[in-house]
Amino acid sequence: MSTREYAVITGASSGIGAATARALAENGFHVIAAARRIDKLQELAASSENIEAFELDVTDQTSVDSLVAHLGNAKVTVLVHSAGGAFDADSVMDSDPALWQKTFDINVVGAVRMVKALTPIFREHRKGHIVLITSTAAHRTYENGGSYAAAKFGEASLVDTLRLELNGEPIRISEIAPGIVKTEEFAKIRYKGNTDAAAKIYEGIEKPLIAEDVAEAIRWVVMLPDHFNVDSMMIKPLAQAVSHKVYRKPIR
Repeated sequence: MSTREYAVITGASSGIGAATARALAENGFHVIAAARRIDKLQELAASSENIEAFELDVTDQTSVDSLVAHLGNAKVTVLVHSAGGAFDADSVMDSDPALWQKTFDINVVGAVRMVKALTPIFREHRKGHIVLITSTAAHRTYENGGSYAAAKFGEASLVDTLRLELNGEPIRISEIAPGIVKTEEFAKIRYKGNTDAAAKIYEGIEKPLIAEDVAEAIRWVVMLPDHFNVDSMMIKPLAQAVSHKVYRKPIR
């Protein structure tokens, strides 16, 4: 059995997940880049011999089970759950409960599936690190962000619960909570392909965070000594004070 350490990254077909896959691969991990869009994953895998593509749907238990079978006896020591997203920007009264369900299934229940799947492997190797990507919305909500904030609050609660339940085991538990991150797809998906509405999220912000910024935070947290646990790291662009207060002019 190889002693090389493996990192599993969900939501790795784009954005933060893809950037994290590249960052960890550059630092010696064998990365299992997992997501639904295998074509995007194969493009990512072609960029590094340390990245392996795996088609995964975190809302499907059979798909998660197939990942575990694929891993076999590999020394998996890191899980970065980046699969998630926001799927509406509606008020609670105007919202579609089906979209709330979808948001919870991917962000929260998907995280639970992955944690349950990989924690036995961490226990076997006496080493593990669970990193869940939440949001500033996990700590303070805002108008028209109800479904996303509720799901991310749930995911942040999962982090805290795991830290209590796995206390005394050699498994680190970390939350990375980004603010505004300019990626190609997040806002576009939230606004159902409306590029003008998506662009307004970043309008006037001189330097929003980008996926590589968040990946660097994840890389740093993962590569700290095993006794050093970062419970929660909230990261925002300088222009953002809280979710709803953003300076939209050049900072001088």
